[in-house]
Formats: sequence, structure tokens, C-alpha cells
Amino acid sequence: MEYIDAFYNGLISILPFTSQGQQAFFFMLVGVFIGFWVGILPGLGGAATLALMLPFIYNMDPTSAFAFLLGSNAVTATTGDITSILFGVPGEGTTASTIIDGHPMAKKGEAGRALGAALMSSLVGAIFGAFVLALAIPIAAPLVLSIGSPEFFMLALLGITFVGSLSGGNLVKGLMAGGFGLLLSTIGLDPIRGIPRFTFEGILGQGPALFLWDGVALVSVTIGLFAIPEIIDLAVQGTSIAREQVGKLGGVMEGVKDTFRHWWLVLKCSALGAYVGILPGVGGGTAQWVAYAYAVQCSPDKERFGKGAVEGVLGPGAANNSTRGGDLVTTVAFGIPSSVSTAILFGAFLIQGIVPGPDMLDPAKHLTLTFSFVWIIIVANIITVAVCFLFLNQLAKITNIRGALLIPFLLLLIYLGGFTVKNSFGDMIMVLIFGALGWLMVQFDWQRPPLLVGLVLGTIAERNLFISTRAYGADWLTHPGVLIIALIIVGAIIYSIRQIFQERARLSQASPESAPQAQMVMLSGPVYRPIFALFFVGVFVYVLRETFFEIRPMEERAALFPMVIGIPTLALALLAFGQEVFNTLRRPTGRTDPPEITSSLEPAVMRSRAVSVVAWTLGFFIAIWLLGFTIAVPVATFLYLKFAAGEKWWITIFLALVAWVFFYGLFDYFLHIPFPEGEIFLWLK
Repeated sequence: MEYIDAFYNGLISILPFTSQGQQAFFFMLVGVFIGFWVGILPGLGGAATLALMLPFIYNMDPTSAFAFLLGSNAVTATTGDITSILFGVPGEGTTASTIIDGHPMAKKGEAGRALGAALMSSLVGAIFGAFVLALAIPIAAPLVLSIGSPEFFMLALLGITFVGSLSGGNLVKGLMAGGFGLLLSTIGLDPIRGIPRFTFEGILGQGPALFLWDGVALVSVTIGLFAIPEIIDLAVQGTSIAREQVGKLGGVMEGVKDTFRHWWLVLKCSALGAYVGILPGVGGGTAQWVAYAYAVQCSPDKERFGKGAVEGVLGPGAANNSTRGGDLVTTVAFGIPSSVSTAILFGAFLIQGIVPGPDMLDPAKHLTLTFSFVWIIIVANIITVAVCFLFLNQLAKITNIRGALLIPFLLLLIYLGGFTVKNSFGDMIMVLIFGALGWLMVQFDWQRPPLLVGLVLGTIAERNLFISTRAYGADWLTHPGVLIIALIIVGAIIYSIRQIFQERARLSQASPESAPQAQMVMLSGPVYRPIFALFFVGVFVYVLRETFFEIRPMEERAALFPMVIGIPTLALALLAFGQEVFNTLRRPTGRTDPPEITSSLEPAVMRSRAVSVVAWTLGFFIAIWLLGFTIAVPVATFLYLKFAAGEKWWITIFLALVAWVFFYGLFDYFLHIPFPEGEIFLWLK
């Protein structure tokens, strides 16, 4: 009965029937509006946008905060299908598989049918995934309560292992990135005795080092890792978002009927998506291809796929959205993010002072909030699909916006998001540092999600490791639950190694045209990759030196977690360095890497554009520091649009005024965020 009451109250809490529900419903609509455009416009990314939205939830109540965030995140896969079908450009990474049959349908004049099928199957998948979350809550509650601190420590390692080993890419690099994230979480005062660790007093001085006593902010790291590399890539492309014109749409209702004609396929792909979502580190990017492969295997006429088969749209459409509910299960019940988006949502829990886990399943604490997640996903997707059906023709025209017009606004949001974490320029600098790191990781094919998940889980892992060793000594290593999770970790690594060898064998037999292509790469010289790997080796050597010679003499327990994580991570870094050296030496023998540059642009042009946007990114920061936000917003926007993008005077002036009115009206006038004066004005005083 308590679960039924919480289920009902979760619905009431997000509908405009009460004062609290009105507020939550309003913020959900705002989130849906933001996610709507993020999904349609390629290059933005749902996870990066979710990170940009985090600073706005500090003063919200928990229901409104998650209505805002989940509303924006729940709809990106739905609207991302629109650009995938119309233009053959994925609006989201999780909608790439929709291109295979959706875009050929559009070329054949069946764009409306493909869109109708994608939107309706997305709605069915979203509802299915939401109810998977609802049904999992009563089952997960007793399981979570039976887990102790040793098991929670191992579950944290399991989450990082899954993300590092099963999210694609190099296994060693993925696991090492996860370990690097764990070590980043140790910066600041240790959670047990308050001993400063890795705060660089000798390098930065006492004053700036105090900023690091609070640790590295999740929001700053996330914005830097994911938003800045996407902005650089958008600038390097140098084109309008959509490169093809779309004709008149038709047959939308036929696509809706297709969803119900193939209802069994849609339900099975929804179940696949929810299951894949529950697995930590797998996520929607894998779910879409699993569902597509299943749709192909189930069809008696496999030759139609890739040429415009509607089943190739229905399967991924359903799986992408059911994943949204599935990946919340492990996050809410166990405190283990199963995707990049849920890792960012984990940061929202911390901002709201809520710890995911048993409290989220307790009727006396946050169970109503947990069930509100179910209804937010359902209501947000119903609203989104309804709007899409009303405005499909108009939506098709939006993707002709030039990417250059978006960049100044995105840069301002990035710096605003970094500043509002602690109202400090220090976090803006952290955004730049991790933006550079994130871009280099993209260039050299290092996975970023494991680093973020490691940072999120680091404090939890350290606290549970301390409790385990304090309560059980070394005996906790022999607990049955610990041994079972350890076997799962080993199994995940073995499975990943097996998949890597199978993929290599397949690529060696495939034609060059079928080789997978990575993101646009500008630093492809053979010497750069070992140097970047050597950077991580140096970082971990420094960490262990500080641990053994500076931290351990002050407090041995404060050094325990950095030692436990630092030693194996250093070994992984050395192995990754060896791999890069071996691959560099192997290249002259005639073996080549898979194609890396997915653009017709010359590498020199790409590098020039990359250098330009990096310079403008730094210029925006300098303008904000010297002039303050309120003046820097229109000035920097004007300068970028006129001199970098080469826009006409009236467009430049109009958009600069829009940026200033939006910024001043929302953040300064209404929200009263205490922005500091620029350094120039302080000097003049």
C-alpha cells in the first residue's frame, strides 16, 4: 500500500493540481523545451546540455529540480530521430542507427512515415522504460538493504569497469580513465580526517590552493570534458547544421500505424533497451544497435534493411527511449550511474543533498520522489511527441541554422555554468583545463565517460573502503558478495577482450569502406599519442609520490584510497603508453589505423579552425574576467559573430542584443546571481 500511495503521490507532485505541482510542471516544461532543441540540433549532445543545466537547480526543491533535468534528458532521443531521418545526421549519438533505414525512407518520399514511426515507437519505448523503473523499485528495495559497505565499494568498481570495458574503445585506456576519475575525487580534504591532498600548495601558493580544498567540482569537469570538445568540432565543421533541403512531409499517420502493426517488435526492442540501460556503462549507444540487429534478425526479408525498412526505424526508436528508464534503476537503487547522463544526474542528487541508494526506496524518505521520475519520463515524452506531430514541417527548417551562430551562446552558457558552481572564477579555469583534456582525449581516442563516472563514485568508494577495512580488516575481501562482484568484474573484462579480438578479426576481413570511422581528428601525428599517454604516467607517478612521502606520514588512513587506486592505475597507464609506442613503431610496416577523419576538409584547414575557436574560447574567458559577465556577454558575442563568423552587421548587432537581453533579464534581473565586477573596473576604483 505504501508503494501505491507513493506511486500516486509521485504523479500528483508533477501535475499542476497543487502549488508544488505547478512549480514542478513548469520546470518540466522548461526542461522539455530545452531538450527539444538539443535533440534536433546536431553537435550539442544531451549529456553536455544536462551538465550545463546543473547550476540552475541549486535553489529548486528536489521534485522541481529533477522535473527540469529529466524533462530535458528524456526527450533528446525522441527529437534526435528527426534530424537523423531528414538529413542523415544524428541529432544525438543514440539516434545514429535510425539513419540506416530512416534516411533512405526520406529519400524515397516517405519522410513522414519514417518520422511517424520513430515518434510513436519512441513514446511506447519511453512509457515501457518508465514502468520498468516503477516495477524494479519494490524488487530492488530489499536487495539494496542487504548490501554492506564492502559490497558497495565493489559495486563502485564494477560500475567503472563496465563503463571502461563495455563502452567501446580501448580496454586499457577505458579502465585507466576510470582510475584517473577516482583519483580526481581525492583532491581536497579527505572525507575521514580532513587532511589536504593534492592541493598543490607548493606550486599554486597558499591562497589559490585553498580553492582546491573543496575538491574538483563535478559540474566544471563535466562541462569541460563534454561541451568544449563539441563546440570545437562544431567550429571545425564550418557549415550549416543541415546540408540537404527537405521536401514536403507526408504519411505521418501511416508511420503511427506501422508502430501498432509491428507492436510485438516494438515491445521486444523496448525490453531490450530497458535491459541494456540497467547494465552500467552500456547505455543507449549500444541499445540502439542491439535493437536494430534484433529487428534485422527477426525479419524474413533481411535484404530490405538499409534501403528503407520501417522496422529498422521502429526497433532503435523504441530501444533508445526505454533505455532512459532502465538506466535510472541502478542509479537510484545502488548509486551507480549506468551512463554519462545518469552520472551527471548523480551530481544533481548531491547538489540537492540526496544520496542515491536505500533512502530513494524508503517510503518514509524519498520514495515519492523516485516514483515522480517515472511520471516525469512519461509526461515529458507525451508532450514532446504531441508537439512534434504538430510542427514537423516547421521543425525541418530549424536544422538549417548555421553552427557559427550557436557557438557564442554555447560559450557563454559554458562559462556561466562553471562560474555558478561556487560563484568563482576558479571553476571557470577548471572548465578550461578539463575542456583541453577532453578535446585531447577525443583526439587520441580515450574514453571520457569512465573518467566522469570515476569522479562521481570516488567519494562513495573511498568511504566504503574505509568502513570495510575499519570494521572487517582484510576479511571483507572474502565476503560472498564481494567475491561474486569480483567475478563479474573479471567476466566483464574477459568479455571485452573477447569482443576486441572478434572485432579485429572482422575488420581484417572487411573492406576498407566498412571500417568504422571515428570523430574528426586533427592531431594524428604518430608521436603525439605516446606523449599524451606519457602525460598520464607522469600524473600517477606524482600521485603516488605525494601519497607515500607527503600524505602517509601525516595520516595513514588518508593515504589508503590513493594507494589502492594509484598503483593499479599507474600499471594501466604504463601499459597504455606501451600500446601507443608499439602502434607508432608498427605503422611504417604498412599496417594502417582505421580512418579517423570523417570530413573532406584538409587537415591544415581543420587545425586552423580549431586554433581559432580555442583562441576565441580563451578570449571569452578574458573578456568576462576583465569586463564582468554583464558587459562581456554582448561585447564578446558581437566580436565573435563579426570577426570570427563574418556575419552581416545587422545579424551581429541583433544577436548581440539578444544575448545581452537574455543574459541580463534572466540571470541578473530575475535570478539575482551575484556576478562580480570586471577587473578593469576594480583597477579603476
